[in-house]
Amino acid sequence: MKIAFYSSKPYDHVFFDALNPGHDLLYLKAGLTPETTVLAEGCDAVCCFVNDIVNAEVLQRLAELNIKLVVMRCAGFNNVDVEAAAARGICIARVPEYSPYAVAEHTVGLIMTLNRHIHRAHNRIRENDYSLHGLMGFDLHGKTVGVIGAGKIGLAFIRIMQGFGCRVIIFDPAKAPVNGAENVTLEELWAQSHVVSLHCPLTPQTHHIVNAESLSKMPKGAMLVNTSRGGLIDTQAVIDSLKRGHLGYLGIDVYEEEAELFFEDLSDAIIQDDVFARLTTFPNVIITGHQAFFTREALQKIATVTFNNIAAFEKGDYSVIEAVNKLNN
Repeated sequence: MKIAFYSSKPYDHVFFDALNPGHDLLYLKAGLTPETTVLAEGCDAVCCFVNDIVNAEVLQRLAELNIKLVVMRCAGFNNVDVEAAAARGICIARVPEYSPYAVAEHTVGLIMTLNRHIHRAHNRIRENDYSLHGLMGFDLHGKTVGVIGAGKIGLAFIRIMQGFGCRVIIFDPAKAPVNGAENVTLEELWAQSHVVSLHCPLTPQTHHIVNAESLSKMPKGAMLVNTSRGGLIDTQAVIDSLKRGHLGYLGIDVYEEEAELFFEDLSDAIIQDDVFARLTTFPNVIITGHQAFFTREALQKIATVTFNNIAAFEKGDYSVIEAVNKLNN
């Protein structure tokens, strides 16, 4: 098959080329939009990432190019109009799990950096300032960590925090109780957690699950971490809470309007997003650019599952393909 890879980066080339069973891979730096669908002319499938646009208009244009498969090289598909794809006979496949440890461990890295002010200490040392004022943290041991979403990533994170000696509470109506952790209501989680970590998908029900009301229910000085999807957080509400001194720490690897920012070198540009720019001014905020997934193991798994999905699609074997919309059902 000839496959157009939208939003591709050099590291994508390395891992996909190494595992390519013989497909013709067309790497495109451009993201998928209605205007860039024409770049996939002559291809049999397209491969997309988290910020590509896969709405009804794009899917219609892909259908007109006789493309029947969109393979997402990520777990999330909130940027895909699944119903429109099914109506046009386009299969949507994804990588439901690549390395839960990659994201879980990055989450812990954000927590530790925020708690012990490692980012500020690093900058001080570079200026020969070895003072400790403003760098005091707290013991994680014995603290309550609230986890929203107990899927594979959430479970990996839970085990790590239990290793720290934390009390872990969980809100996930779809999951059975986890050994050593307590299932609670969302109201109880907000009220009891010193640290809240988000590990749920972005759906209409979870959109802005962190908002002004939920933030007000958290203890003063609590920490919020999001390595899942940016739309889970109402960013302006978080900024207001940080300004009031109620929310104590914020660590994010995702941002609701990240499509115009993340994965690009904008060091010579003027950032036009005033909300994001305000976030960067807080000393108690850590932002990474959607890199939680970015480990060798994860990228290898992403390439492997993507090629497996393509092979299964070619054979018409929906029992193997990780399809979002199994069109033959």
